[in-house]
Amino acid sequence: MQLEKATEFILNKMAGELPAYLTYHSVKHTREVLQYAIELAAAEQITGDDLTILLTAAAYHDAGFLEAIEGHEEISCSVAETFLPQFEYSGNEIKRVCDAIMATHLPQEPTNKLSEVLCDADLYYLGTNSYSPKAENLYQEFYAAGLIKSREEWVHLQIKFLHGHHFFTQTAQQKLTPNQHQNLEALQAQILSHKSVTGHKDFYFSDLVLIILGVIAASFSLQSFLVPNKFFDGGITGISLLIHEITGFNLAFAIVLANLPFIIMGFYTINWKFAAKTLFCIVMLGLCLYIPYHIITSDKLLISIFGGFFLGVGIGLTMRAGCAVDGIEVLALYTWRKTSFTISEIILALNIIIFGIAAFHFGLPTALYSMLTYFTASKTVDYVVEGIEAYTGVTIISGKSEIIKDRLVNELGRGITIYKGERGFLPGKFEMHSEVDIIFTVITRLELRKLNNLVNDVDPNAFVFASTIKEASGGIIKRRHIH
Repeated sequence: MQLEKATEFILNKMAGELPAYLTYHSVKHTREVLQYAIELAAAEQITGDDLTILLTAAAYHDAGFLEAIEGHEEISCSVAETFLPQFEYSGNEIKRVCDAIMATHLPQEPTNKLSEVLCDADLYYLGTNSYSPKAENLYQEFYAAGLIKSREEWVHLQIKFLHGHHFFTQTAQQKLTPNQHQNLEALQAQILSHKSVTGHKDFYFSDLVLIILGVIAASFSLQSFLVPNKFFDGGITGISLLIHEITGFNLAFAIVLANLPFIIMGFYTINWKFAAKTLFCIVMLGLCLYIPYHIITSDKLLISIFGGFFLGVGIGLTMRAGCAVDGIEVLALYTWRKTSFTISEIILALNIIIFGIAAFHFGLPTALYSMLTYFTASKTVDYVVEGIEAYTGVTIISGKSEIIKDRLVNELGRGITIYKGERGFLPGKFEMHSEVDIIFTVITRLELRKLNNLVNDVDPNAFVFASTIKEASGGIIKRRHIH
């Protein structure tokens, strides 16, 4: 048996012909299985022809991926039967190779010591500290192949698999089982902490509280300041106020109906969770408008400032809950993708129309005071959410930077910049340091929590810090300033 030539042949073939989407079942995986098989075989005292059969099976066990994912074990055996005879393997030796390969089919069912070692070598990563990056590669492969639809489905699948898996050889059981249990506990902790592995949090009670407080503040602004004095705001709220004042149509219904098309846009433009939360928020605002409020003042300057302030507080609180109380930003984001105008330009144009109509019907002073209301509300939103800047620059330093880079680009849709640096240099351990990729990206305020969740899912110990950016252009920037 010419083991070296047979191994070199199949590894070269896989390196040149395996599909690019096989991010886990690559030739690198096969090389690692060979190394693990050698390590376990030495500990289990497998030598001679048995060792040659084992290593041949390790080299050919994923050769079936050259043709297909489904039934790749059978195809791997077919590849072995086709090519091994030219490397002086007899029919009986090839049969032993194929028996070991078929044992790796899930659920693994080894029938002898050789197949037990190969099965443990194939899933060796389950009991190592490199489980997370390798599992990430497997997720990307399964997702690209259409075998799974979401990270949430993936994490539940992995929990079930790790819970049911056990190593077969005594060596693997002693060395790998403890780490496998730790990896399982880490996955279970993600579920128990109510974190979605997509980077979104579920609808927490805190989100509900923020939405309720936000819509109460917004409705208080409308009922106690703006509506009684025929003042207006920008955005869809301003359009609703115009409809109410010009036609006498019920304001609560006007706000809900005016926002519905943009909630639908939000479903397609952002995601369904944003749309669902926003729908709930808008309906709550409509209901709160039926609460009787005391008119605070008739002073136009106080109305402009404090009407805008309380409206901004309401909008800011709902933004912190991950939704919007005004659909104009969704419209602007959707239009921005279809035109060459920036989102700010689109919002400005829409608001010019709103305040122009207000000036025509109710006089220029009312329109000017309403513009002051809009300005106050906008600045209050900025302070409530995160500060006056629309963009946030985030720097991430982590030992798991490869996974974080992949998820930032492919899930969050952000452009990233990589700096080469070194991490470590701690007090008392100054000589301990290592090279690291320092990740920098620019995000919108609404995405900051999502980014933090994403990074925490990958590496809870990652060092993340954010800095404010007054203006940004170019690159991959999606402005979602919800007002």
